[in-house]
Amino acid sequence: MSERSSANRYSQGGGLTDSERGGREQVRLQAVACFERGEKNREIAAALRVSERSVERWRRQWREEGLAGVASKGSPGRPRLSDTQIAKLERELERGPLAHG
Repeated sequence: MSERSSANRYSQGGGLTDSERGGREQVRLQAVACFERGEKNREIAAALRVSERSVERWRRQWREEGLAGVASKGSPGRPRLSDTQIAKLERELERGPLAHG
């Protein structure tokens, strides 16, 4: 996928509408209810039609941070570099890969 199409696809919250984002939030809340009942990750994943890996991540976040841990935090976005950092990066890129081993 080209960078341009990727930017268009994900520029608005991963391509999801507000309603779809709300639906994802509901799935996480359903998972929490399952955690509280002691259900296994595999069972939860199958019931909610998500990956076991997502359920594992949500369970870990729930254990560590409670309900706030599984709340959607939105798209992480791109990291912001200062003008000084960009200039330094450009200089290092110009030096090429051999200069950096």
